[in-house]
Amino acid sequence: MAHWIHDDIPDQTGRTAIVTGSNTGIGFEAAKALAEKGADVILACRNPQKGQAAVDRILAGNPKGTATLLQLDLADLDAVKAFADRFAEGHDRLDLLILNAGVMVPPESTTAQGFELQFGVNHLGHFALTGHLLPLLKAAEGSRVVVLSSGAARMGQMDFDDLQFTTRGYQAWPAYGASKLANQLFARELQKRLQAGGSDVLVTAAHPGWTATDLQRTAGLFRFLNPFIAMKPPQGALPTLRAATDPDADPVDYFGPHGFMEARGYPVKQRMVDAALDEGVAARLWQVSEELTGVRYGL
Repeated sequence: MAHWIHDDIPDQTGRTAIVTGSNTGIGFEAAKALAEKGADVILACRNPQKGQAAVDRILAGNPKGTATLLQLDLADLDAVKAFADRFAEGHDRLDLLILNAGVMVPPESTTAQGFELQFGVNHLGHFALTGHLLPLLKAAEGSRVVVLSSGAARMGQMDFDDLQFTTRGYQAWPAYGASKLANQLFARELQKRLQAGGSDVLVTAAHPGWTATDLQRTAGLFRFLNPFIAMKPPQGALPTLRAATDPDADPVDYFGPHGFMEARGYPVKQRMVDAALDEGVAARLWQVSEELTGVRYGL
């Protein structure tokens, strides 16, 4: 069976896409590939200088589509709302939303609203962003939301009594695993609620395996081993791109590399972790996320 590669991305002409965290790594490669295929891509980046440099790099390749920058700070729910409002001022629909941005094992820190940074950015910020943009996603025929997770979801646990790691003390890797498990739970619950409401918005998910990116800047062992083991970002972005564009993707399909332990290779359908299949936990996370963000989807 032939591997799924960049050439398999269908034409994206006329489609509008947002890719969060797209100034570098997997997000940049996904935005670049979509623009090359004709999409009008908005790079949603926290740092405007780095974001504009990424836009310039994409445009230098003379893509069929376009690339523009719109500043987004997922660590501040007010900034998330402002981003959605700015986007809505110039667009009446959204075809593709790729929730790629993330934080990985940083020193103990919090968001503007006081949430543990990894849970706050990786899950709550994207939860709020999707909720604000949902009317525009529902206005586009064949629209899609892609949620990025990680193999670290295997170590994740949803401790609803201490989601912010305040009682037990901050632990970087368990907090990261919890945020990545939350991504999978969110994807499943969002699709469930969309279908129950009669919406045809498709939700898929992906993980990049072991890919060398700037995300690992605070993970010393990963940085040391990257030159020997990790995939380069163009290949590491393939699961994201397949989740975003494969016309045969089904609801909540989860794409990851096909190789040993899903660390390397080409994108195929993979199984989410067992903890992500608990519908009761997914529903509770949704309720808690609405309460913490103040964003209610009305689904």
